[in-house]
Amino acid sequence: MSKRIIVSSLVGAAVISGVAAGGLALASTTTPPTVENSSARYTAPFDGGTGSVTFTADVNDDSGVRNMKVIAWPASSKLDPTKAELRHVDSATCRSTSPTASHCTYTLKVTKEEAAELDQGTWYVSALATAKDGGTVFLPRAATFSVTR
Repeated sequence: MSKRIIVSSLVGAAVISGVAAGGLALASTTTPPTVENSSARYTAPFDGGTGSVTFTADVNDDSGVRNMKVIAWPASSKLDPTKAELRHVDSATCRSTSPTASHCTYTLKVTKEEAAELDQGTWYVSALATAKDGGTVFLPRAATFSVTR
C-alpha cells in the first residue's frame, strides 16, 4: 500500500471522526427544566372586592429560567391545551431565587360578575416552562383547583 493512500485514509478518518464528534455535540439536547411544588387556588370575590386564581411553581434549570406560560381551564370544557398553544398564553411572573432557579407566580383577578359565569367544579392549570438555553417542559395538568360559589 502506498504512503499516499495511507495518509489519505488517515486524513479521511480524522475528518469523519471530527464530523461525527461535531454531530454528537449538535445532537446532544439540553436538559429540560424541572417544575416542583406547583399549586393552584381559587379565591371567590367577596364584599365588593375581586377574587383570584393563583398558580405558583418552582422552576429549575442549569441555564436559568426564561419564563413560564400558564392557562387555567375548567375540566368540563374538555379543552386540554397543547404545548404549542401554551406558547401564546399569559406569562407567570418568575423571580430568581438562585442562578438556576425561579419561583413563578401567575395571578388572574376575578370580578364578582366574572365569578358568576365561571364553570363550577374542577379546573386544571397547564404550564410551559422555558429555560434560558431553550429547553422546555410542558405540564398539561400542572395543578388542579376547585371553583365553588
